Amino acid sequence: MDVTIEEEIRKYGCELGADALGFASLESYRSPKSPNLNTILPNARSLIVFGYREIDGALESANARISMASRVAVMDLAKKNNYLVAKFVEDRFKAPSAFVLTSFPLDMSPPGTGLVGDISLRHAAVAAGLGVFGRHNLVIHPEFGTRVIYGAVLTELALKPDPPLAEELCNQCGLCVESCPAKALEEEGKTDQMKCLRVSQPFGIGGLIGYLRKFIGATPEEQKSALRDPLFLSLYQAPFMGFQYNCYQCETVCPAGRKR
Repeated sequence: MDVTIEEEIRKYGCELGADALGFASLESYRSPKSPNLNTILPNARSLIVFGYREIDGALESANARISMASRVAVMDLAKKNNYLVAKFVEDRFKAPSAFVLTSFPLDMSPPGTGLVGDISLRHAAVAAGLGVFGRHNLVIHPEFGTRVIYGAVLTELALKPDPPLAEELCNQCGLCVESCPAKALEEEGKTDQMKCLRVSQPFGIGGLIGYLRKFIGATPEEQKSALRDPLFLSLYQAPFMGFQYNCYQCETVCPAGRKR
């Protein structure tokens, strides 16, 4: 029996380390904030979406550096594999493709100012049948729950889309809302991104601006002391790492994420 294009791509993606892989048509991708996908690849017809399971022990570790390093490692793997799969599709099937960004660079111009991706990987995952949205606005995968990082490739190939999940995987327990230290999930169907960022990324641009304001107005002796402050040293190492998440509460309390 002949192997289909979808089977070839799925096999290759899983060999690279993806734990889940699905296909979506552009028509099934519906993200209210992201731009039209044809502005990225004019003749794009399909999305190839990958899911990578996060490591349970690292995600639940009381040592935030361990959790953070694990998240960065998964994102690095996703970025590398996005490129390799896009290259595979172009080389094997002669179809122009573009890999989707998992993090930086972001569009920093208004109105998004870095809060809206060129492609929403959450909406891409749902479109490809890899999960459904939960109360926490994360995608819940039927096997791995919320503990999944997604990557994607946009391609001109007309791939057979996977059916969307019909199963409701969120039990509406409300644990994510109750345990969110930022109170960012109070409004159903919406995450207050600024509240979330202040807690989940304390060494991001907001933390840096606040630190610099205090530093500039300080006395020379206070500035000398400030340069030995652990906060300054954490801000110093942040640019080398990219996104430094320090909160995984909505993931770790989710019953769907504790099925394993």
